[in-house]
Amino acid sequence: MNRNDASERQVQASNPTATTWLSANAGSGKTRVLTDRVARLLLGGVEPQHILCLTYTKAAATEMQNRLFRRLGEWAMKPDADLHHALAELGDEGRHAPNALAKARQLFARAIETPGGLRIQTIHSFCATLLRRFPLEAGVSPQFTELDDRAARLLRENIVQEMAEFRAPDLMAEVARAYTGEDFSGLMEQVAAKRSGFAKPLTEAQARDLYGVAKGESRETLLADVLLGIESDLITAILPALAAGGATDSKTAAKLAALDLQNPSLATLSALEDILLFGSSAKSPFGAKIGSLPTKPTQKLIPAHLPQLDALMLRVEAARPRRITLQAAQKTALLHRFAASFLPIYEAAKAARGFLDFDDLITRAKLLLTNPDVAAWVLFRLDGGIDHILVDEAQDTSPDQWRVIELLSAEFTAGEGTRSGGRTLFVVGDKKQSIYSFQGADVAAFDEKHGFFKQKFEETSQQFQSLALEFSFRSSAAVLRLVDETFGARFPQALGDQVSHLAFKHQMPGRVDLWPLIAPVKEDKDENWEDPVDLIAETHHTARLAEKIASEIKAMIDAGVQIPTDHGDRPVHAGDFLILVQRRSALFSEIIRACKQADLAIAGADRLKLGGELAVKDLAALLSFLATPEDDLSLAALLRSPLCGWTEAELFDLAHGRKGFLWETLRNRTQHSQTIEMLQDLRNQADFLRPFDLIERALTRHDGRRRLLARLGPEAEDGIDEFLSQALAFERSEIPSLTGFLIWLETDDIEVKRQMDSEGQRIRVMTVHGAKGLEAPIVILPDTCDRKPQDRDEIYSLPDGPPLWKTSAEDSPAAIAAARAMRKQKSDEESLRLLYVALTRARAWLIVCGAGDAKSDGAWYKLVAQGMQAVGADAISGGVLRHAHGDWPAPAQKQALTLPKQPDLPAWASQPAQTPDRPTQRLSPSDLGGAKVLPGETDGSSEEAAKARGTALHMLLEHLPTAPRATWPGIAAALIPDATQRASILPEAEAVLTNPALAHIFAPDALAEVGFTAEINGQRALGSIDRLLIAPDRVLAVDFKSNHRIPATPEATPEGVLRQMGAYAEALRQIYPDRRIDTAILWTSSATLMPLDPEMVSAALSRTTIP
Repeated sequence: MNRNDASERQVQASNPTATTWLSANAGSGKTRVLTDRVARLLLGGVEPQHILCLTYTKAAATEMQNRLFRRLGEWAMKPDADLHHALAELGDEGRHAPNALAKARQLFARAIETPGGLRIQTIHSFCATLLRRFPLEAGVSPQFTELDDRAARLLRENIVQEMAEFRAPDLMAEVARAYTGEDFSGLMEQVAAKRSGFAKPLTEAQARDLYGVAKGESRETLLADVLLGIESDLITAILPALAAGGATDSKTAAKLAALDLQNPSLATLSALEDILLFGSSAKSPFGAKIGSLPTKPTQKLIPAHLPQLDALMLRVEAARPRRITLQAAQKTALLHRFAASFLPIYEAAKAARGFLDFDDLITRAKLLLTNPDVAAWVLFRLDGGIDHILVDEAQDTSPDQWRVIELLSAEFTAGEGTRSGGRTLFVVGDKKQSIYSFQGADVAAFDEKHGFFKQKFEETSQQFQSLALEFSFRSSAAVLRLVDETFGARFPQALGDQVSHLAFKHQMPGRVDLWPLIAPVKEDKDENWEDPVDLIAETHHTARLAEKIASEIKAMIDAGVQIPTDHGDRPVHAGDFLILVQRRSALFSEIIRACKQADLAIAGADRLKLGGELAVKDLAALLSFLATPEDDLSLAALLRSPLCGWTEAELFDLAHGRKGFLWETLRNRTQHSQTIEMLQDLRNQADFLRPFDLIERALTRHDGRRRLLARLGPEAEDGIDEFLSQALAFERSEIPSLTGFLIWLETDDIEVKRQMDSEGQRIRVMTVHGAKGLEAPIVILPDTCDRKPQDRDEIYSLPDGPPLWKTSAEDSPAAIAAARAMRKQKSDEESLRLLYVALTRARAWLIVCGAGDAKSDGAWYKLVAQGMQAVGADAISGGVLRHAHGDWPAPAQKQALTLPKQPDLPAWASQPAQTPDRPTQRLSPSDLGGAKVLPGETDGSSEEAAKARGTALHMLLEHLPTAPRATWPGIAAALIPDATQRASILPEAEAVLTNPALAHIFAPDALAEVGFTAEINGQRALGSIDRLLIAPDRVLAVDFKSNHRIPATPEATPEGVLRQMGAYAEALRQIYPDRRIDTAILWTSSATLMPLDPEMVSAALSRTTIP
């Protein structure tokens, strides 16, 4: 068959018999090549379990697996001619034997039915699988769990708290004095992440050698060289003249007077530097202020003291580099002492809990495969399992991950490992798209490993091909030409020797627009004191840019601007726009705000702060109220939320002038019965349900999810779902309690990552990092001006050197300055690669704009402007520069509409509408009227106290039966903190549970707290049965009653209790129509079971008057 150059290169790259190193431009179809290669391996007879595909993200693994299964499934159903054509497109069409079609049709079933299936995993997932397969050899628990970021942070914080309190208080005091950051957890996280660098702790002597501290240098020698003993007299002599001088001299006098020269320290020396030396921005940074201090008029008053003062300045100037170097060495040595104490405790704590973090997965797998005692055994077991390894996104692979891949493929080029049939390695990546250095990616390793594997395979005379995919199947020629001209061969260190692309869709029209830069304007200082401190003024340049973007998008949609696609031209819609920023700054928020104000369909932010989501705040207010009904603020917020839907006026009417708590007042307002019913139901369940079940009850049974989404929009669903996920995560690691969950939520600012690859016809606003792998017809880049990257890292590392504790830029010795310069260079290079990724997301139209200054060489706006100049862009209206390719489709002509003749109204339109049926109310079996107790029941306690006692007793009867008898007191103490109440309730519960006559009620097969819903007398009833026993021919419902007065006979049972049991019986009759339904009361005060006559409870239910 005929192939073009682009597909021919893809066929060559997917050759399953050759080890291949593939460099793939953005949009060049690397995922298809990966899928093709796996398909060809399967066609060649390779068993699915012998193939290992390693991807960078779970989403990429899922996408690749879906594509492969889709293709194999299509093969199973295609006609012979179509299948033969599909196989021929893969390559080697002459090798397809007569049985090739039948074999291809069987591949889908083979892939599905193979034990373990196709292994398409992230490298972390693969390492976890490896460790679980060989836990003994790896020295890990077979049931280990991956430690998530939140749990790891809490674990580290607990360890540091213990170290500060009793493990190493002196060490922690030193660290606290040396630490100048805002969040100590960040330092702990970095120490844990760089644990391999602390494997051999640096001693103070080694730190001094590393920084170049002179032998014998110390605090004492440094102070002795600067302070000769005459400084106190000198300062005392010049202070009056300085104090009497101008503002500058008087400030100097105040600073000198505050010095304690009798007990000097290095801090004293630092203070002298601040007074006697110029600053970092001066013409002579940190030089002595000779001739400038004091001012000229004051100098004339103290001429005799100037020589001594100048000499002191020179001594301070000469000592400054020595002080900086000495303190930096001491600080780094302190960091290594902290790590040497902290890391063993951290590792022991993880091991005790069976935790492995993501770094542990890689490290442990690497140790397993290099351990001389077990490595040979593990590799032998794997040898028959992995014959072909495919690595995706290789440019973002870290050195430790590369080491694992090396070890897995070592047998491919060693001895019998080169067995006939071929064992291959396939690596695909793009150096230009390496943007994840913060996750350990090392772009230099991409080229280094290329040479390593090439040598290994060629040494064993195996075919090794190095290929490149230059054709882009995504972007138009206009976009690709701008990319080539912007980068070209200008940045070989960051992007390679030459950035070059070929447009596969060379006939597709394309545009690149460069809008004029929006310059900053002077802000009005007379701000309204009522405005939030972070409010951005409408005249701010970021707000003006956001408004311009929103108005341009709206204008395009309203005008019906056409966009070229693979299936022809069509009008643009909101889902065609992808807006990319470098970081989630004020501009990010302003763009979302402006688009919403313009009534544009927008998907919202790509990452959400869970605690900041309105839906989550509403649910948290609900839980806070349920935990503490006296919490008036939470109840007020709940009432105003979509969950209750109250107006401001309704809330004011309830709250104003009340004499008690808001909840007490609400319960007496009959006009709000629906709200009261919902809240009362949730309150009744709050002590019995886990947090997840309680939230789900509010969202489902009480229609909370629909109400929240109706008010807040579909984007609120991500926050709701994550809130539920956090409830499940809490229950997995902690004792499930409502109060505990609320505290657990407050201890962390949880961030939710939203999937933005399929947001329908809505504008997407996200970071470039989040958009990796995505594309859109129209891409807008607004975050292109000068920016100062924030360096949040506390720990630096030199190449092949130990970790160093960062010092301030002004106080950096040579070692720190070199590390900082190297980091800046790498950051600048990664910024270029990030720009490449951003530009290549666009299919047809790329719009570049900015607000602020773009003067630095690395500003994206300046780089793109240079590229636009190189391509010869034309100026169009509004100062916009445009580079275009091909004829852009003209807007569709709006045809005049011919209105049809108005039809006559049908007869039913003039008839009165029928009165709608009254909405079904929800009933509670316990609220059907009638007395619940016998006359004389009261024992002096309030109704609330009686209910609280009953609730506590119910909890014991629910939780104690499944626990050993010896643990009952401890469980009771956890469930009932009040010792007095527990002392009166626990014996009663024990008497019930130890009564042999009641053993069947608490048997393991009996169900506890069984919720049900049923229709009774045409209305929906919701309830919960304390104990339910289900037999093949009979169902028994048992309800616990803690009344003090017990009826002598079933007929004397209070009417309200009989009606409740009748409701239970009626509901169970609907659920189990073929079984006998019985009910009974378990009177806890006497530990007796009273069966009730079915006809008697049915008669009681019939006496209920349901409105």
